[in-house]
Amino acid sequence: MAAAAAPPPSPSPAPAVIREDLVPTGHQVFSRIRLATNADVPHIYKLIHQMAVFERLTHLFSATESSLSSTLFPSNSPPPFTSFTVFLLEVSQTPFLPIDQNYPNFSPIYKTVNQDFPITDPEEEVFKSGGNDVVVAGFVLFFPNYSTFLAKPGFYIEDIFVRECYRRKGFGRMLLSAVAAQAAKMGYGRVEWVVLDWNVNAIKFYEEMGAQVMQEWRVCRLTGDALQAFANVNI
Repeated sequence: MAAAAAPPPSPSPAPAVIREDLVPTGHQVFSRIRLATNADVPHIYKLIHQMAVFERLTHLFSATESSLSSTLFPSNSPPPFTSFTVFLLEVSQTPFLPIDQNYPNFSPIYKTVNQDFPITDPEEEVFKSGGNDVVVAGFVLFFPNYSTFLAKPGFYIEDIFVRECYRRKGFGRMLLSAVAAQAAKMGYGRVEWVVLDWNVNAIKFYEEMGAQVMQEWRVCRLTGDALQAFANVNI
């Protein structure tokens, strides 16, 4: 009796096909926008000073941590958005833990941003926030104003600033969007701010996001000795 023929060898597994469009690429940065508190004043102070350096206006910079604390976060502070309000932008390499900061009109905003390359932050230790790897990357300071033409309140942005290593990554847009979203949620009519005429990158950015750059308007300001002199005019 002839021996049974050996079974044919199993076919070699086909090589795995790797779809490049499904392979995760880049680096994730977790971001959060929250309401600043008095405990954040040291970081806010450093951010404002960096902004003064960037705008070449350090000769006008006289704020201190103490003066910021007493004016932005006085005792019996009014509710957010009814006076000076600061949104703080924080970033982390790991997801944020929830924080107890829920107000009737605002909850912290979370977003994950994908970057092609890791962000190198030379001042990471200086801007550490709340332990772990949370770092302050920027801020926006705004307060209510009013349009008589619209008969509606609005927000005026006094300062918006993103630290240099976090620029051109979408974080400035996030801060502006947070203020715009808050204005829309509260039924406000508009959001306004000013930009230095030499800052062409900022002007282009604002125009691309749909903002009107009002060429025909000029900022008028009384400050320092001129303010005091005019305050003493006999009216």
